Amino acid sequence: MIKFSLICHEGHEFEAWFKSGTACEAQIARSHVQCPHCGSHRVDKAIMAPAVARRAGSDRSCESDRPSEGGSAPPLNASLPSPEHYRFLRKVRDEIHAKAEYVGGRFAEEARKIHFNESEQRGIYGEASADEVKELAEDGVPFMPMPRLPEDLN
Repeated sequence: MIKFSLICHEGHEFEAWFKSGTACEAQIARSHVQCPHCGSHRVDKAIMAPAVARRAGSDRSCESDRPSEGGSAPPLNASLPSPEHYRFLRKVRDEIHAKAEYVGGRFAEEARKIHFNESEQRGIYGEASADEVKELAEDGVPFMPMPRLPEDLN
């Protein structure tokens, strides 16, 4: 899976995951990618900075390793969610539970039926295997994983 930065014709920027660059381009060409801000299907790839991995123990630095002017480099744990992030994710999860239908293990089947207009348009949530998720992505069926919260792991 690869994450691409995308932009719609209205200028809204967002990110999405695809099996490959070819899969991304094919889904965009078939209007299967939709802007989450305005709903537009007129979407293109945005310019992205490449992610370049460094060898462990390397003392070579690059421009992105240096602090930006007027600030310091972010701490190594900067990507860990804060309590505010968890509150927001809980709110998102609660909204989904309140406004969408739980379909359990039938998620992939129901999502595909909705996408291909074989079932009524509605919000759903449930479970899907890794293989089902991969097939949904390949078919251009839009979906998004539910936020996983610390209490979900207990």
